[in-house]
Amino acid sequence: MKRRDFLKSVSGLAAGALAPTAPAIWSPAKADARSETLLIVSEGGPNNLDIHGIGTNVPGYEVSWNCYDRLISHEMKSGPGGVPYYDRDKFKGELAEDMKIDDMSVTFKLRKNAKFHDGTPVTAKDVKWSLDRAVSVGGFPTFQMSAGSLTKPEQFVIVDDYTVRVDFLRKDRLTIPDLAVIVPCVVNSELVKKSASEKDPWGLEFTKQQTAGSGAYKVTKWTAGTEVVMERNDDWVCGPLPKIKRVIWRMVPQAGNRRALLERGDADISYELPFKDFQEMKANGKLNVVSLPFSNGIQYIGMNVTKPPFDNPKVRQALAYAMPYQKIMDAVLFGLANPMFGAAKDKPTEVAWPQPTKYNTDMEKAKALLAEAGYANGFETTISFDLNFAGVNEPLCVLVQESLAQLGIKTTINKVPGANWRTELNKKEMPLFTNVFSGWLDYPEYFFYWCYHGNNSVFNTMSYKSPEMDKLIDGARTAAAAGDTAAYDSDVKGFVDLAFADIPRIPLYQPFVNVAMQKNISGYQYWFHRRLDYRAMAKG
Repeated sequence: MKRRDFLKSVSGLAAGALAPTAPAIWSPAKADARSETLLIVSEGGPNNLDIHGIGTNVPGYEVSWNCYDRLISHEMKSGPGGVPYYDRDKFKGELAEDMKIDDMSVTFKLRKNAKFHDGTPVTAKDVKWSLDRAVSVGGFPTFQMSAGSLTKPEQFVIVDDYTVRVDFLRKDRLTIPDLAVIVPCVVNSELVKKSASEKDPWGLEFTKQQTAGSGAYKVTKWTAGTEVVMERNDDWVCGPLPKIKRVIWRMVPQAGNRRALLERGDADISYELPFKDFQEMKANGKLNVVSLPFSNGIQYIGMNVTKPPFDNPKVRQALAYAMPYQKIMDAVLFGLANPMFGAAKDKPTEVAWPQPTKYNTDMEKAKALLAEAGYANGFETTISFDLNFAGVNEPLCVLVQESLAQLGIKTTINKVPGANWRTELNKKEMPLFTNVFSGWLDYPEYFFYWCYHGNNSVFNTMSYKSPEMDKLIDGARTAAAAGDTAAYDSDVKGFVDLAFADIPRIPLYQPFVNVAMQKNISGYQYWFHRRLDYRAMAKG
């Protein structure tokens, strides 16, 4: 994108005064507008504004988080390097002003002054309708709710206009945290029902294109693949009124252009830049660069275990020994990641996740395993990746392609447009691919429930099914709820060992969230979803 086009897009923001050669003369009105507007540039943007939508991508999470409220959210604490970091174990009210946890239910009293963007009061019927919707639409949102044992509309009970009770199906330590993730957002039920139909009973087509929430921001313009504009909701009551009045989020596919816009001061904040750029920007000190490990997150190579040759564990083990782990760390990530390989052979398995495997690059071992599996001469396959994160995924896939060629494995690289990636994952047809998964709830059993359980969620991208694995994951969840530490520890170590032996996916590294911003931007917070929370941000 040309710089003048970018500046034109932020109309009324004293574009001329942003140019390096222009005199720094601001009218007070324009200076105020500039200081109250956040200009974001990123590689990809949302494909859907509704977290309950079919195939909503990761950028779509950011819109939902900022434009909708939930009953509860997390408190903040000081994280690595003093960066504000969500506190996994502490909750606060958002739409709820009071939360009372009983033995088999939790009751929420709603704020009586909360309103949707159209001025309609938020009531218990909206909360119930929204939670019913989340457990009923199917796909990702419904599986997410089930991670906290929230599966039936009957669990959500209207006590009165401003009181809602959530009944527990079973004791589950993930239930309360699961009410604070992005999915159980509260939707303006009367507004959305007007656009519902027999084919679309939950009004998903309507909310795909516009927001219908009560959150701190509302989308006023969305051009898919180009730009999202959000304006502050001045009537928001679920927290301190944000200082940023307007957010302009532009999709700038070329990383070099994103970096140039940042370094010239024409953009305030960016992520998804090449890791080399982040290291260079850190070194030159003109911008603030935050690098933090993904909580409960791993980038991996996945193999579809339902189809030859990846239905053979020896082939999967061969690939695990053929990964160019250190080359990826050095040439793609420039050290901005934690390695998830090369653990010492005698290192005991920990009650923790993520943790490194004992695999290392060993081409001789890989060749021997392939020969044992009957593929001494290799085979042909396709390796796929999400173009929304091409900066990392493409060079990573090229290195894997080169490494596998040494075993006679010929791979064709398949670049999937970001808007289609989630849909392609859901089909469970790609034979070999790279992806990242980061569990919103930072517990080992949560990660494994999503990624290895025979329930076969969208993120069990390998279609891996093992009754033994299911028993260990379910056992850990039951033990956690009962406070049985010995059983929990045993089950967690068991499912980690089994995942590394069967190796349906090959952990590569724990990625870092890297965000570069102007020195006058404050209030960045790390959240489990890794997206920006505009509500706490400010410009000096």
